[in-house]
Amino acid sequence: MVHVQNSITRRSLIGGVAASIATPALALADTTTIAPPAKPTVPPPAAVPPAVDAAPPPTAASTPATTTPNNQPWTKAAFETAMAAGGRPVSLTDAQFDAIQARRGPALKLIASYLKMRLGAADPAVLAGFASVPREYYHYIYSEHRSTCGDAYDQPPKPWAIGYGSALSDYLGQAYMTQVCKPGPNDVSLEIGTGSGFQSSLLSRIVKSAYSIEIIEPLGNAVHKIFAPLGYTNITTRVGDGYYGWPEQKDGFDIIIVTCAAQYAPPALFQQLKPGGRMIIPIGQPFKQGQVLYVYTKDANGKIHSRRDMGVFFIPMTGTMMKIPASQARATPA
Repeated sequence: MVHVQNSITRRSLIGGVAASIATPALALADTTTIAPPAKPTVPPPAAVPPAVDAAPPPTAASTPATTTPNNQPWTKAAFETAMAAGGRPVSLTDAQFDAIQARRGPALKLIASYLKMRLGAADPAVLAGFASVPREYYHYIYSEHRSTCGDAYDQPPKPWAIGYGSALSDYLGQAYMTQVCKPGPNDVSLEIGTGSGFQSSLLSRIVKSAYSIEIIEPLGNAVHKIFAPLGYTNITTRVGDGYYGWPEQKDGFDIIIVTCAAQYAPPALFQQLKPGGRMIIPIGQPFKQGQVLYVYTKDANGKIHSRRDMGVFFIPMTGTMMKIPASQARATPA
């Protein structure tokens, strides 16, 4: 069993959204891979993290109650049980767990104010989703079999390594992209780049069904196991190349969210987008500035409309995207 120290060394992977909160362009972390392309090394745990040590004791006023999907309280015992059931055993002290929970309330307030600043208002469904999904559950370095739950709800928010070159995106970036997708209770979503599993878990609290594809096999196989212990039964994941989407889902998707920079939007994703659907995808050259977050919509007649949203920086979409130029792109394999 892994015993979590009061702090895990903080590691800035890519400039987080919070660092650019007052500027037009955001630096959003990728949930599939991170720069540089070489496998990141994570230093050993430090002695005591300031964020955990300095956290005030949780109070009813500052920290909303979290429940699991079966409406049971999210306690230290519930956390440890779910972690073990997902193949990631961990042990916390009461003080460590309480310190994590004390930071959750302020993080939720930051998300609400950020969405109001950027989008005019915060979607209550997005805020409720964030309040219901325990972020500390997704802080885990899979390549090292080590929990970093002590870093959850960090301020300022930033990405965190989860192993195999992948990262858990900062929560402001995830909140922004989720709200831009306009998720609803009857929607079916597709995520390209499962990463930690947090993004699809968040969407699953809002939409009818959430699908997700991860190209990194050991990561995808490990994260596949973590949803059932929380009772998230409407999430379906698989290991594969997201370039061709999920064509077996014949009815298509209302939402497609891509969390890696593509050199162009894959034709298959447009094909699988339902009329009235929304797709958000970073477009740009690998490991270069100038990437732009695009929002695509499909109208009732099947016509695609696009909108440039903001400047971003994501790691490239790998696999087929790196092999087929836009001029030769097809909606189905040749």
